Amino acid sequence: MPLPAGALRAAAGPGFARAVAVFSFTVALSTQPVRCVHQHRPPLSNLSANCGSHLHPVNMFNSYNVKFYHSKALTSPYPGSHVERGQVPEDKVGWLIEWKDYNPVEYTAMSVLAGPSWADPQINDKGFSPKFNERDGEVERRSLNGLYVVENGRPRNPVGRTGLTGRGLLGRWGPNHAADPVVTRWKRDRSGNKIAHPVTGKNILQFVAIKRRDCGEWAIPGGMVDPGEKISTTLKREFEEEALNSLQKSPEEKAELEKQLHKLFSQEHFVVYRGYVDDPRNTDNAWMETEAVNYHDETGETMDNLPLEAGDDAGIVKWVDISEKLKLYASHSYFIKLVTEKWGAHWSEDPGPECCE
Repeated sequence: MPLPAGALRAAAGPGFARAVAVFSFTVALSTQPVRCVHQHRPPLSNLSANCGSHLHPVNMFNSYNVKFYHSKALTSPYPGSHVERGQVPEDKVGWLIEWKDYNPVEYTAMSVLAGPSWADPQINDKGFSPKFNERDGEVERRSLNGLYVVENGRPRNPVGRTGLTGRGLLGRWGPNHAADPVVTRWKRDRSGNKIAHPVTGKNILQFVAIKRRDCGEWAIPGGMVDPGEKISTTLKREFEEEALNSLQKSPEEKAELEKQLHKLFSQEHFVVYRGYVDDPRNTDNAWMETEAVNYHDETGETMDNLPLEAGDDAGIVKWVDISEKLKLYASHSYFIKLVTEKWGAHWSEDPGPECCE
């Protein structure tokens, strides 16, 4: 059900400010340094019900207690265009900050306005009555971060202003759901022994990375969840299409790929992250959310038998050594860091504060 602006705060009552104060675990989803402060973690149900869209970006959390703020979602020109966003000062990003002179640029790409199957119509088009904050037929319009405000018939970015209204390159009003498979293995020498970093002594982890055709940045292979599609299906499909070029394979070759990948994708896996993503395509009315899942090939045997071949949106695909020096698309560096923590692998030569136990 659409929530009018103010509804969440009213529902929260006088305890709203106190609830906000509890949250102080700070991890910025961008290329900025990560800072961590331990505090009590409230129930996830409270995060969804009370803290959705009315929190300042530095107080808006996903289910992993990660604070958000806009960095890449404020960059200009907007991807694939010459459109410049309206300037948004850091202290004016949050919707709770009154800004009467806010004058964002309206932009939706022609590729979206052309009406492809993956895109919504314009918000005022006759016959288009989206059910925001609900599953709308086969289209998932619920956010992984809880309820969001709908203002003047348009969903409002739960993290804050971006300087751009409309949908940009995104097909859906509101959340646009993606899935990112993080496929990893240990870096090994010719004898099959794990290779440790000379400074930290920790084993080096590698992941399958693609170079995106649209922007030239390195990224985790992944893509949009099709209407009605299970996340597990999207994760496997996107990896096959982008890292193994399955779309260009014969039926026999594709069947062999499926057989070999089944072992990897059916084993126990690690959900790295679920929620909002600071993405350069985000606007005030449309934004990216993702579920990143780690599939780890402990022995390396499965992936050794699968030659990487770029396909679909990927220009290049290869195994990449993981470290903090990686510069990846959107929030992918943060996802990769979480994977190294899971496996106790090398990340940084600087140990930094021991804060994220």
